[in-house]
Amino acid sequence: MQDRIALIGFGEAGSTFARAGGWEAGARVFDRKTDGTAAAAMHARYAEAGVEGAATLAEALAYRPLVLSLVTADQALAVAQAAAPHLAPGALYCDGNSVAPQTKQAAARAVEAAGAHYVDLAILAPVDPARLAVPVLLSGGQAQAAASVLAALGFQSIDIVGDAVGRASSIKMIRSVMIKGMEALTAECMLAAEAAGVRDAVLASLDASERQRPWETRADYNLDRMLVHGLRRAAEMEEVVKTLEALGTGAAMTRGTVERQRAIGALGLGTPPEGLGPKLAAIEERTKSA
Repeated sequence: MQDRIALIGFGEAGSTFARAGGWEAGARVFDRKTDGTAAAAMHARYAEAGVEGAATLAEALAYRPLVLSLVTADQALAVAQAAAPHLAPGALYCDGNSVAPQTKQAAARAVEAAGAHYVDLAILAPVDPARLAVPVLLSGGQAQAAASVLAALGFQSIDIVGDAVGRASSIKMIRSVMIKGMEALTAECMLAAEAAGVRDAVLASLDASERQRPWETRADYNLDRMLVHGLRRAAEMEEVVKTLEALGTGAAMTRGTVERQRAIGALGLGTPPEGLGPKLAAIEERTKSA
């Protein structure tokens, strides 16, 4: 199967997958960096992985029944639109880029109008060191066909989440609110703690207050606190903003926390309903009627 792959983009994901899967026998690759000042480095990367480099996107795609698009997010839609006229009839175009559902839906329109099949592919973890064991989600009308092909190529953790393009990317994007948000909050907290000379004390306090609970329980509890105490907490977080700004470490995430706490607290739900689902439904209903 590896001699039937076209790879668009040969950064960390593309090169890692190619080496891990032993695709060097015939995978054809195009990366736009071969047209610029980084051309020599990119050709060296091709040689190291043993893959065939294509001079143009059209050359890379010719007669290939499987395409993996693994480019930067800002290029994902443009690449799909540029690739569409050159795709083989019935080819599976697996878009593994980290973009919004709307972006993938726009890309799908271009690909499918050209007679190929678009598959929304979401990669849920760093590809190194997981390599082909990295969890991936698939959605779209041809998700099952893509899953079979990807499994044959060595992917080990594939989950089909629906037949609608955008569903896989929705899971990834919304998950990133928590994953990337926690990372950003960690940076904001630790930079401030270091600048204030209280890093050890802050970490000790966090360790003391941490309890291992399922995320649904955590989310339910967090929303409960915001519904009851959001206005007060927003005022408190305004003071946190002042603290961080005085330290010069930045407060972008914390300013967002002020806005979110205030918005939830201002809904005036009184005693929140029990359970995460009812809370979310009550917040949505009250927000729409506000």
